[in-house]
Amino acid sequence: MTVHQRFDMDTLERFKHAMADNGVELPLSEDWAVLSSPLSIGGKTIPNRLAIQPMEGCDGEENGSPNELAFRRYERFAKGGAGLIWLEANAVTQNGRANPRQFYLTPRTQDGFRELCSRIRDSRSPEDQPYTVLQLTHSGRYSRPEGKSEPVIAARNPYLDGPDMSDDCVITDSGLEALEDKYVEAAVLAQKVGFDAVDVKASHRYLISGLLSAFTRKGKYGGSFENRTRFLLNIVEKIRDRLGDSMAIAVRLNACDGIPYPYGWGVDREDYRVPDLSEPKKLARMLWERGVRILNVTCGNPYYNPHINRPYDLGFYTPPEHPLVSTERLLRCGMEIQKAVPEMIVMGTGLSWLREYGAMVAAGAIGKGWFQLAGFGRQAIAYPDFPLDIFREGGMKRSKCCISCSKCSEIMRFGGKTGCVVRDSGVYAQQYRECRGGKPTLIDKRLAEHV
Repeated sequence: MTVHQRFDMDTLERFKHAMADNGVELPLSEDWAVLSSPLSIGGKTIPNRLAIQPMEGCDGEENGSPNELAFRRYERFAKGGAGLIWLEANAVTQNGRANPRQFYLTPRTQDGFRELCSRIRDSRSPEDQPYTVLQLTHSGRYSRPEGKSEPVIAARNPYLDGPDMSDDCVITDSGLEALEDKYVEAAVLAQKVGFDAVDVKASHRYLISGLLSAFTRKGKYGGSFENRTRFLLNIVEKIRDRLGDSMAIAVRLNACDGIPYPYGWGVDREDYRVPDLSEPKKLARMLWERGVRILNVTCGNPYYNPHINRPYDLGFYTPPEHPLVSTERLLRCGMEIQKAVPEMIVMGTGLSWLREYGAMVAAGAIGKGWFQLAGFGRQAIAYPDFPLDIFREGGMKRSKCCISCSKCSEIMRFGGKTGCVVRDSGVYAQQYRECRGGKPTLIDKRLAEHV
């Protein structure tokens, strides 16, 4: 059994030794040409293999339109040189918003999103336009449209249910049927304002992810594999029927939840810590057959077991394994699904904790065919121009990297606007102080050791 450790690998040799000590095998390469090669999708081009993951900034307006902080974040991502920008969760209904400032594309807010698309495009030259994906979601059990919990759940779950959840919170079959069309309406608007693709979010235990593991649910959306995948597949088919090939469809998919069966998806029935990708692979094939062309593979639940989907140094608990083990699991899940559906553009995730070695692992994994895109999340918040440094400077710089201190997530949990307190302190240090009531915490003392 491995032991959690903070990142302390100041040389490539020490990084390799740490992998060996923890039984981890990750490919390494400094062939940046692999990362700079383009991809084609639906007549459009993704100019390179580096992608920005969808991360909620909680900085929209009350009506769901982006505000100036959101414009700033995405302009920084675009200017940083990533080939694909996967924009954050956009709710498809008011009651599906995770917070009062979550994005919410409607006819009333479409001008703000059109401006967001324009600012992203205007940040880059015409021949180097980033590919944009808007994530469509219903927050399900994590819905807080007015700032307090208003859960809408797929099925009861003893590992995740809070005291505010009861059988009355379980959405009905008729409610799900009506909700399918809300995703289609959002996709139509997304195309209208200028996005290249939409993502039907099926990860991290938001509503669709909850349905995939709804083994105990009765009715046509629960129990069997066919029923548990029905809602997601219906949405994909309805978007395709409405928009045809004029709008690409993507899915961010949990490969495994890390929650015991029968409450977890993609897990071994005897040992929930071991992924069982038989159902996720089957679903990936079905999604491809229905027109999904990009699959963003992730794992875990940021509210329950965040070390599984975003390995970290500092957080609200000490993980039971070394972050390298968590990272390898994430990347190998992407590899296995890419192998199962080789035609699909699969995005691998989990690279941010690796600091500058994340670029080497991305190049090595793509070079070996593990997946076709490398997604960076928290790293991009801290270091939005990391792609330019890779291509122009020959690699990422340790002094600019994310230190996986979890402050960006902590701000969000305490109702603030998300950003990097360390590398973008001029904007976000005050956000953090306000969220914490101006009081120093243990995480502040530990953080000081990194700076």
